[in-house]
Amino acid sequence: MTIGARIAQYRKQAGLSQEALAEQLGVSRQSVSKWESGGVMPDLDKVLAMSALFGVSTDALLKETPEEETPETSAEAPLAEESVDEAAQEAAEDYLEEDADFTAQEPEPPEASPVPPLQAQTPAPGKGKRIRRVIAAVLAAALVIAAIAVPVYFGGVREAWWALNGGKVQYPYVLVSGMGGWGDGVGINAKLPYWGAGTGSLAEYLTQEGYTVTEATVGPFSSAWDRACELYAQLTGTTVDYGAAHAKTHNHARFGRTYTEARVPQWGERINGGQRVKINLVGHSFGGATVRLLAALLAHGDAAEQQTTGKETSPLFTGGKADWVCSVTALCAPHNGSSLTCILDEAGGLLTLGSATELLASVVYAVGGLAAPVDETYDFMLDQFGITGPVSLQEAYDIVTSSGNDNVAYDLSPDGAAALNARIGTAKGIYYFSYAYTTTRKGALLGGQVPLTGTLPVLMPTALAMGTYTGTTPGGIVIDESWQENDGLVSVVSAQYPTGDPHADLPEDGSALETGVWYVAPTRSGDHGTVIGLQAAAEPTHQFYDTLFEMIDGLKR
Repeated sequence: MTIGARIAQYRKQAGLSQEALAEQLGVSRQSVSKWESGGVMPDLDKVLAMSALFGVSTDALLKETPEEETPETSAEAPLAEESVDEAAQEAAEDYLEEDADFTAQEPEPPEASPVPPLQAQTPAPGKGKRIRRVIAAVLAAALVIAAIAVPVYFGGVREAWWALNGGKVQYPYVLVSGMGGWGDGVGINAKLPYWGAGTGSLAEYLTQEGYTVTEATVGPFSSAWDRACELYAQLTGTTVDYGAAHAKTHNHARFGRTYTEARVPQWGERINGGQRVKINLVGHSFGGATVRLLAALLAHGDAAEQQTTGKETSPLFTGGKADWVCSVTALCAPHNGSSLTCILDEAGGLLTLGSATELLASVVYAVGGLAAPVDETYDFMLDQFGITGPVSLQEAYDIVTSSGNDNVAYDLSPDGAAALNARIGTAKGIYYFSYAYTTTRKGALLGGQVPLTGTLPVLMPTALAMGTYTGTTPGGIVIDESWQENDGLVSVVSAQYPTGDPHADLPEDGSALETGVWYVAPTRSGDHGTVIGLQAAAEPTHQFYDTLFEMIDGLKR
């Protein structure tokens, strides 16, 4: 039987197709087909991998036998068919017994007639064969010991395989800012980093700790959808495609900026023995909605975009890429919106201003147009709406209202967040974590929640307003007392997990975690900016991310 036939036989005995075996070995199906047909011999590392996978020795794979014989009936069956230790012992015993018999039968040479030197160096008949058998048994035993010891040393068969093929792939971390935030592509980041703030650049610290970290730059006031599309283009080094269906619905351009360099090279590819290059997404505030939506689009795609553009659909909307993401972590994220938008709209109604959130968005867009010529300092990134220069407040308002709520203000409202949650959901294969902060306590006199003295001064009024507010949204969502505890911008109940998604408390004992489930950490003390280093000390800030990243790096792959 040929080597190729043996590979095919053991593959079928293991219940594997050619595609499945190729996936396990990190090669193409065509390579497996060529091995089995005898056209190409597999490399040594692939032989070792198949030996471990099939549970047979390398001899069983490489030793050819006549076509009419099989490994079970051949007179010289592979050593892997029996216990290697027993084979080695029997071979050694055979050698000792046969050698003893040979010695007993050999007459003692006369002392006066020594054996000529040439005759004394000639091997005895059959002795070379016996030696080869012993050596083969010892080598087979060594291979078995190595097959057991190497995986144990590296922590498993997969880990050993990775070590032989370049090592375990480290998944990069992608940090995504919230509303009004920025990444390392904006000039202001050099003077005041968003991630780290007063504690210094968090990305630089984490890089020194051995992690691969990138700070993405997405539209600070754009919708979660637009931001997710921009994030995908930056990570892959492509042109932003907002989707033909989305662009038509929301009255803006389909394509945006072009990024010539990928922030995560080889993202989604298989390297180092077949390992997929995945990413860990970390979003603060509205960045939480951004990374959740990106992960959902990668996993599930979007039917409307597929129906509109067919074969020209962006890979972002085709789905089937849940295994491109290892984890999603949301920090102070308004999963269910912020009651602050309700407070602003009610105040706008009293002043007959209409929707205060839309008005504020219009002001932001108008300012963004004025700032466009100097966007190297702060980039509003509103190109999709044609805002690349000055626009009046009325023009900005028309853009906001005609976009069909395609802006951050709507997505931050409880009604907008509910609509977003309805299209996102979790995905199997991805781990989810959320962290909520609180900067309020129960009020002694007025009831509700009042801000603590350590709260950022700018967040004192909003923390107090949210801590005493109750009401009902236009969409019928009841904002009751459970929403009052907050971090100054986001209610604790909203930051814990998206309504309707599977969730559980983050275990403290390090027990195994499941994918597709939100793990909610115990609520931490601090306001909305504490987790990114605003008015916070460097040591606890660094310790938080050290602990978080260590946990994520230790997740089961």
